[in-house]
Amino acid sequence: MQKIALFILLISTIYANTISHLATKGKNAAKIFCDAKKLPSSAKDLKDAILKIKSNKACEGLDDKKLEWVGYYILSKKSAKSNLEKIDVPNGAKCPVCGMFVYKYPKWAAKMVIDGKKLYFDGVKDMMKYYFFDGDFKYDRAKIELMEVTNYYTLKPIKAKDAIYVYDSKVFGPMGREFIPFSTLKEAKSFIANHAGKIMKFNQITPKNTMALDGVDFEAK
Repeated sequence: MQKIALFILLISTIYANTISHLATKGKNAAKIFCDAKKLPSSAKDLKDAILKIKSNKACEGLDDKKLEWVGYYILSKKSAKSNLEKIDVPNGAKCPVCGMFVYKYPKWAAKMVIDGKKLYFDGVKDMMKYYFFDGDFKYDRAKIELMEVTNYYTLKPIKAKDAIYVYDSKVFGPMGREFIPFSTLKEAKSFIANHAGKIMKFNQITPKNTMALDGVDFEAK
């Protein structure tokens, strides 16, 4: 596992952006490419924001990536008025697997509570490594009290075992290829229509397909 950990630390994080950074990109794109009068004033989640933008024909000609930016801009106006339910990651919290600062990536945050201790991860992939390789990370799996992941569209927490995951899509997280969580099968299928990937449930996630996301051919002993 030491070699795996070193490999993980070398993975590029250039694909990662915070929600506020994406919203700023969206604000700038909206000023240049969108009709301000047609932009929706609010939306319940990212998918809803994009649908409203498209139906209003507010930003005609924008590709899917820039539409997502504008969608985050719409959501940022809503979250400025009310607190958005999400996994509350303390400033300075580091992922125990890769060492990255989790609070910088709220869109990808995952959480475990083990015997009263809260642990935060910069994505489902690293949380699953911690979950599977409990011998390496030295904890008692029987004492796990909670596992939560972040819905990619709504940013709301979901119990990890209840989530629907999209595996190996074209969308990268802070640590590269990821398991991307959703609350419903409909949300997951909508995401796959634009970004590819394969649907999985929690019990279909294994050490082998987890490590495969990092290009590691893992065989259980």
